[in-house]
Amino acid sequence: MKAIIFDDFGSADVLRVAEAPLPEIRPGDLLIKVMAAGVNRADLLQREGVYGSQTYGDSPILGLEAAGEIIAVGDAAAGFSVGERVMGIVGGGAYAQFARLDSGMAAAIPTGLSFIEAAAVMESFVTGWEALAHLGEVAKGETVLIQAAAGGIGTAAVQLAKAAGATVLATASADNIEYVRSLGANAVYDYKRMDFEAEVVDATASRGVDLIIDFVGGSYLSRNIRSLAPGGRLVQVGLLAGDDNAIIPLDIILHNHLRLIGTVMKSRSRPEKRAMIRRFREQVLPRLGHVLKPVIGAVYPIAATSDAHRRMEAGGLFGKVVLTGFHE
Repeated sequence: MKAIIFDDFGSADVLRVAEAPLPEIRPGDLLIKVMAAGVNRADLLQREGVYGSQTYGDSPILGLEAAGEIIAVGDAAAGFSVGERVMGIVGGGAYAQFARLDSGMAAAIPTGLSFIEAAAVMESFVTGWEALAHLGEVAKGETVLIQAAAGGIGTAAVQLAKAAGATVLATASADNIEYVRSLGANAVYDYKRMDFEAEVVDATASRGVDLIIDFVGGSYLSRNIRSLAPGGRLVQVGLLAGDDNAIIPLDIILHNHLRLIGTVMKSRSRPEKRAMIRRFREQVLPRLGHVLKPVIGAVYPIAATSDAHRRMEAGGLFGKVVLTGFHE
């Protein structure tokens, strides 16, 4: 089969199309014909060598989420059949014509959702729901601040928080403010021109927000902590700004009994991922395509994967980057 591989860590230029062996199906697996794959920041970090030789999964081939058609079902993979359209989280291997998908990490694609849309669902909505509901314990009537809300997970988190009955504040670039507002955000702040900490003070009458979902890190950390109401929670999902200048004001955490929670999908164990996806299937999937919709920022053919990575690196995109054309 054809797949995207790289011989050495480096820039997007190291990616190339090559032949790779077909994955061997295990008893609990589904073998799918990949029709589209989501591009995630973890793919860029893996390509750059941030994880070293660790793949955190089943394949050294890039790609953590895929949408496609089942062509084979393992003996122990109950609830799925050949020909069914599915989307799921894979332990690497989505940037290929065929991928091995643990049936516990798969979900049926809702009627009316295309393969391209489905490829933008799993990482974004599973991670977003995990951060908001399971870890962040969002409740109706609370106020939530979502940083970098125009990205793949951010756009999902805005919709999920709104659907949970929260008041949603968000940050985004000026070009994406109205887009994020259209997803249900009550207020969106231009992170380049506005001080979100001061805006939170005004928006909450100095009380602070109940929950923050942050993908930025760095200098945002101390400002996030100061923006939380007593008893508030900060769920750290990403580190777009790194952690070199991340400072934790421990006095505020202690005095206001705050919680700082870290999460990342890639390094979770298989049982943990299955549990996350089970919660998604039960609590989010029934609303997908109706109340909740994936946001597609750009679509690239598999042969232009390098361009897709460069586009994500450039930043400023509203929604998810998706690869397609695996069988053209």
